[in-house]
Amino acid sequence: MSRDRVYHVYILASWTRRLYVGMTNDLEERVREHKQKSQPGFTARYNIDRLMYFEEFEYVNDAIEREKEIKKWRREKKIELIEEVNPGWEDLSDDWYAR
Repeated sequence: MSRDRVYHVYILASWTRRLYVGMTNDLEERVREHKQKSQPGFTARYNIDRLMYFEEFEYVNDAIEREKEIKKWRREKKIELIEEVNPGWEDLSDDWYAR
């Protein structure tokens, strides 16, 4: 049986390492929206559009709980999470879109 939907919790960063934590059911499209600044707000204002980290969930409630958990963390703990899988702070979505 295939899953109908997948949910992601993700962390974005600006070049100056300002962080944003979000949740979505379409990671590629949501990151594209951040990169294009199509939604006004915090990420558009501070140029937060580089995907640093993400987790996948089968159930939306699990993703929502994880997003809330990470959002409560201090900045240092979020940075530790990013650097466990992405020590170079590379944009994980860098090759997702045509130039």
